[in-house]
Amino acid sequence: MMIKEYFEDIFALAGRIIKHNIRSLDTMITVVAMPIMLMLGMVYIFGGSVKIEGLSQQDYIDYIVPGILLMTIATGSAYTALRINLDKTAGMFERFKSMPIAKSAVIGGHVVASVIFMLISCLAVLIVAWLIGFRTDANFGEWSLIVLLLVLFAFMLTWLSVPFGLMAGSVEGAGAFSYIILMLLFVSSAFVPVAGMAKIVRIFAENQPMTPMTPIIQSLRDLFTSAPLSNDIWLALGWMFAILIVSYIGGMFVYKKI
Repeated sequence: MMIKEYFEDIFALAGRIIKHNIRSLDTMITVVAMPIMLMLGMVYIFGGSVKIEGLSQQDYIDYIVPGILLMTIATGSAYTALRINLDKTAGMFERFKSMPIAKSAVIGGHVVASVIFMLISCLAVLIVAWLIGFRTDANFGEWSLIVLLLVLFAFMLTWLSVPFGLMAGSVEGAGAFSYIILMLLFVSSAFVPVAGMAKIVRIFAENQPMTPMTPIIQSLRDLFTSAPLSNDIWLALGWMFAILIVSYIGGMFVYKKI
């Protein structure tokens, strides 16, 4: 019963955050519309000028969808940090701690709501991508792995945003860390192959010190095209699990100190 009540607390608090997100026009524009507009811009504005060996202009959409999906999740993580910071500064954490609910369920509600909203945003991106020509050869098993990677990446970034949201002194500072994630996405194979980058940039893109975006993107790309998976999948999973565990421990430690 205690476990059942714990998850009931989490999903009740998650519902509160999801309602806030749906009612916020700014959130909907930034988290859902912006990645879609970026995708349309990359395809219809820059796509004709980007030359990738073995890839036609009309297939460029297939190439960039994995990077756009990760960027959708990254923009959503900024709002996780923002909502957590708002609850902290508004005194909501103190109110929740005085209620007969599991204390960790407060952060858990933020995390679950964030991941659900991120996945809904990814679904919207995939629908628009399909409408403008995106196609995939992935079978059911490969789609299952794609969803697993996206969920794991969403949990990783959400928990990574928790300590930033708790420690930030302002709402503006709470979501600032997401700009670092977005920069790492641009310095990866999200939009162009790393082979064409300057040597020092290429080395960084292939061996990013914190979140190896290139292996994650390449793994998604292999799954979408039903190509054999390389060692990138293990590198991506290993890094994401490691960052998720460290972020969870750090986030809960900071939360307990508030």
